[in-house]
Amino acid sequence: MCGIVGVVSNSPVNQLLYDALLLLQHRGQDAAGIATSHGNKFAMHKANGLVKDVFRTRNMRSLPGNVGIGQVRYPTAGSTSEEEAQPFYVNAPFGIVLAHNGNLTNAAELKIELFKNDMRHLNTDSDSEVLLNILAHQIQEVSSGYSLDPAALFRAVAMLHRRVRGSYAVVAHIAGYGLLAFRDPYGIRPLCLGISRTEKGTEYMLASESVALEGLGFKFVRDVDPGEAIFIDVDGQMFNEQCAENPTLNPCAFEYVYLARPDSIIDGASVYLTRLKMGEYLAEKVRSQISDGEIDVVMPIPDSSRPSAMELALKLNLNYREGFIKNRYIGRTFMMPGQAIRKKSVRQKLNAIGSEFKGKSVLLVDDSIVRGTTSREIVQMARESGARRVIFASAAPPVQFPNVYGIDMPTRSELIAYGRSVDEVCREITADALVYQDVDAMKRSISDVNPALRSIEASCFDGHYITGDVSSAYLDSLEMARNSPRPDMEDILRSQLNLNLAGTD
Repeated sequence: MCGIVGVVSNSPVNQLLYDALLLLQHRGQDAAGIATSHGNKFAMHKANGLVKDVFRTRNMRSLPGNVGIGQVRYPTAGSTSEEEAQPFYVNAPFGIVLAHNGNLTNAAELKIELFKNDMRHLNTDSDSEVLLNILAHQIQEVSSGYSLDPAALFRAVAMLHRRVRGSYAVVAHIAGYGLLAFRDPYGIRPLCLGISRTEKGTEYMLASESVALEGLGFKFVRDVDPGEAIFIDVDGQMFNEQCAENPTLNPCAFEYVYLARPDSIIDGASVYLTRLKMGEYLAEKVRSQISDGEIDVVMPIPDSSRPSAMELALKLNLNYREGFIKNRYIGRTFMMPGQAIRKKSVRQKLNAIGSEFKGKSVLLVDDSIVRGTTSREIVQMARESGARRVIFASAAPPVQFPNVYGIDMPTRSELIAYGRSVDEVCREITADALVYQDVDAMKRSISDVNPALRSIEASCFDGHYITGDVSSAYLDSLEMARNSPRPDMEDILRSQLNLNLAGTD
């Protein structure tokens, strides 16, 4: 998931970057980092924790300069070390810092190439460091001495597209030259461009979500196209070019279901409106499966399911109530590492209002069910508060397949819907009835808002991996790596060799 931002300004950017990361905090609560440049020198501070905890006054003062990038990271297995907080830095060529949102599906193969062919050393297990070194190597290939122009940078990005597979939205700063941003040829992870016209000149911001732009006074211009690269030099001139051969737009469905803020617009579709549509389609499914009179009240699981729950209640002419109050100082439980921590945090995050449940048949609406831990705890809380019957509805379809494009659900055994029927999942979460959204309905919810979105990346729901390189052997290797988070180079080589022999599905 993660959130990234890059700014080219006419004044110091440290506060702008800090404020932008606060607006993107929902995308990652594990680590935060900012890198700025003053002349040809970088300044950087990063650490584990929330933005407000990572950056103190002394840290902000040590981040001078009018150009910079930042990132908030969410926790994934094997990536809790502060060393893997972003941005990452490499000193050659020129000096580059980079922040990345996404996941490379051929990272293991690229690590071997970097080690054996490009003679580049990696210091972490992060695929973002892999991406940085690939970019640095390609820039070195196209540059001539100290000369580096936009055309050369765009050739380097085109070469990177040919080597790298998976999902990636990137902001990178090249010392003394400017800010480079690009998006993978499938457009899986979001990235958008904004401008602000000031008395001193035009300022630019690139960020994962439009809310970061608008919240800081930047005018949303457009989304970065799949495969496109944008370069803004230190003098504030912007250049852009399509760097991929056959780009297609396939935004991640989970952005609209859960990850993004509802006030963001991603690839021309309002997240809020897509969630209303999900509630509308879910109402049709509930009507077909639950008899009239069986539901007394509809309640959302705050916060991301609220638009869907409101629209569902409206369509079914049912009472809508807020039965759970959220403690906003507890992180998003889907993103917390470890089942034990997630289970404990559910009770800390949500508190039930007993009077809203007592003696009622309650329809609880959540955005999705991933591991089922949160759902089970919430059903139990509803019963303990006096609910006569608890019906559970998910605005998203069953999550049955691992996500390999930057969301922490790679292990099939962790997914409650994997290998289980709807009735079996219902029993696991101890609900009286369970209603899931249909995959086609979820996709229509997004394309109804923006008809130009003809293809939606929904692999965790439908098992179709848009990059075409994800095999059963690859998924097996991910699960092995999750159990052994720091494989050595020999293990990586053996794993990659097995994948090459296995081919793709």
